[in-house]
Amino acid sequence: MVETGVRTMSSEEPNPDTKKEDWPRISVVTLTRDSENYISDLLDSLTHQSVEPYEVLVIDCNSKDRTPEIVKKYAEKYPYIRFYNIPGTRGYSRNAGAKLAKGDVIAFIDSDAIANALWIEELQKSFREGADVVAGREVRLGYAGWSGLKRVGIYHKGQDISYPSVNLAYRRELFEKIDGFDPWFKEAEEIDLNYRAVEAGAKIVYNPDAIVYHRARETFKGFFKQAFWYGFGRKELTLRHGSLWSEYDFIDMLKIGKNESIWKIIRLFVAFLGYMTCKFFKGSWELKRKWRESELSSR
Repeated sequence: MVETGVRTMSSEEPNPDTKKEDWPRISVVTLTRDSENYISDLLDSLTHQSVEPYEVLVIDCNSKDRTPEIVKKYAEKYPYIRFYNIPGTRGYSRNAGAKLAKGDVIAFIDSDAIANALWIEELQKSFREGADVVAGREVRLGYAGWSGLKRVGIYHKGQDISYPSVNLAYRRELFEKIDGFDPWFKEAEEIDLNYRAVEAGAKIVYNPDAIVYHRARETFKGFFKQAFWYGFGRKELTLRHGSLWSEYDFIDMLKIGKNESIWKIIRLFVAFLGYMTCKFFKGSWELKRKWRESELSSR
């Protein structure tokens, strides 16, 4: 099914083959933008699961390549695949997909990823055992110097909240309760979401058997750009939630561990540039906005 914009879904079941024992029903949401080189791999992996997804919602952001055409062909073959063009920030577009979803659980995956054949089944197991949020294992593919780098963890109330949205699933009621992603964020919107979930009392469960294979950046430009925006996003978090330095493990941040390399220090340096860019530009803009709001409220 191909749609442009947000609409109200019909009462028709997205996947009528879903059985009662397949609870919870899992709606998969992925964002695309000029993803013609990757989207077929993702959709092939989602349509060959041990347990079929309840539905797959592809939210496009004004792709200029063949992405819409490719997804349309899959939608004709698999009625539970739906395509929408809803551009915006990643948080905005993911929220739009979540709003359209009809499942009990909303699972997010990136368009350049490939889901293991047991991904849906493993997510279901964790939710049946009482999880509110399930983060799966991300296996990175590509140049070992980059794919071997671990993410920089951040903890809140004893829980790791740095799990990325390449492999992240939420109970619908929790996602709606905390108002989904904050579209204000350019980066780190999933860390903010996890932070607010923990604040609301949610339990984040890591399931290493819910596996997603994810492509590492393929060029120097892509690697540096990704590191820069990671740092930018970490500063966005402090603008929203105050200082979070106490939530980091600095020894782990600086230590070059097994399967890592000097690229970890290079990534950290580039991320610091992104952090400072956000501090001086977006931070000053936020201060000006708050000052204007206080001036208006005092009139």
